[in-house]
Amino acid sequence: MFAERVNRAASAEPVTTMPDEAHFRAAAPFQADVLALPVTDLDAASTWYAKAFGMHEVERRDSPNPTVVLERDGVQIGFAINGGDAAQDGAAVEVANIHDVRDELQANGVETANWRIDERNGERFQVFFVVAPDGLCYYFYERVPPTP
Repeated sequence: MFAERVNRAASAEPVTTMPDEAHFRAAAPFQADVLALPVTDLDAASTWYAKAFGMHEVERRDSPNPTVVLERDGVQIGFAINGGDAAQDGAAVEVANIHDVRDELQANGVETANWRIDERNGERFQVFFVVAPDGLCYYFYERVPPTP
């Protein structure tokens, strides 16, 4: 498996998961709308997120703002030319098997950072961050099962 990922990364082909391995579970925006994260170039966003996050384009619309929506594992994230500040926005992405997700993103050339355990409301989460080239920040997380 590792050698396969290294070979894929070397060929600049995105690493994809097996169809029965849904890794993305949910996405929630830092600001207002996970289907309208601010970008300045829809084509660049669609191309980068397809290669880096393994997403595919499912919708484009011109109104009320030019928007592209991408999807992975039934989870949708959208990007819009809406005048927002990408450096102040992004999304929290809940995943299954966070180790595999991080490995996949890194094999796709994505820099990940701040691998750590967060604690909130008595629960523990394994997390890491990605800052995309458009300035949007992503907080990937998975609940850590309680220890007996």
